[in-house]
Amino acid sequence: MLAIGIESSCDDTAVAVLNGKRVVLSSLVSSQIKIHEKYGGTVPEIAAREHLSNLLPLFKNALEGSGVLLKDVDVVCVTRGPGLIGALLVGVSFAKGLAASLNVPLVPVDHVHAHVHGALLGLPQKISTEDLFPALTLVVSGGHTNLFYMANETSFELISKSIDDACGESFDKVAKLLGLDYPGGPEIEKRALLGDENAFPMPKMMAKKQSLDFSYSGLKTHIVYTYRNMKKDKKNIDDLCASFQKAAFEQIIRKVKIVLQSKRAQSVRSFIVSGGVAANTYFRQLVAQEIDVPAHFPRLEFCSDNAAMVAAYGLALYEQQKNKEDFQKSYWEPYSRYS
Repeated sequence: MLAIGIESSCDDTAVAVLNGKRVVLSSLVSSQIKIHEKYGGTVPEIAAREHLSNLLPLFKNALEGSGVLLKDVDVVCVTRGPGLIGALLVGVSFAKGLAASLNVPLVPVDHVHAHVHGALLGLPQKISTEDLFPALTLVVSGGHTNLFYMANETSFELISKSIDDACGESFDKVAKLLGLDYPGGPEIEKRALLGDENAFPMPKMMAKKQSLDFSYSGLKTHIVYTYRNMKKDKKNIDDLCASFQKAAFEQIIRKVKIVLQSKRAQSVRSFIVSGGVAANTYFRQLVAQEIDVPAHFPRLEFCSDNAAMVAAYGLALYEQQKNKEDFQKSYWEPYSRYS
């Protein structure tokens, strides 16, 4: 089954063509990082206007690169939320028009849930759905740090989330404080490679609380005071980046271990990690060392926002839905956040 995916939730315009849930025929992303970096973050109005300019030519290039004909497309999948409302409206409106012109179903997709399917793209066919689920899945990105229990590939039960800053968001804010380039995650990772992760003592956030939720605001505040009082040379900044990175990821490992030790998680067959922060090499190594169940990470090109994950998740939803007409009756208002 051929599916087109469209993603425009934040500052990346993306279009992809898939043949089934794991075979990517083409996947293109138009990044706006250079446009927004001078502001230190995404400007919603500018992002929406860039999507409007980029989407049609990107769609044409993605279709041409896939080698398929538009008339052969079976379904159109698009991110409905969460995200920036103006940016989402561009993608949803384009997808509506495309699906109507082709007379094919239009499948609304949750952006956060779609990230999990980004980790499944390109997995060998011998790894079946039964090998993966039930699964514990983590979406860790600039806007979200969510841990889910998934009984199957479309069932998402939220176990925990960040109560303040998301993990990736804290990386961006700390990088800005230290005078590093935007986006902050890759910059902190580069500097951390040169530093001593035990040089600066870090607080263990939420360690003494029963809650499984994540918190990064206290760690970020600790970095503010540490930076204010330290000698600001290259070695100290490298060491601070390494110490911060270790503390940020160890919090996730602690929470995941608690969940995996629970009675509910005894049936878990895999740990699936996704989102932009999943590209961090140190985090991948930490998971391999500390987590006992088989772990799956996305290929690097599918860690950050992309449309291939949207198409893959949309296909999974479409295949599961017995009454295909339900998608035509979907409530189509884009949403910025979870209720």
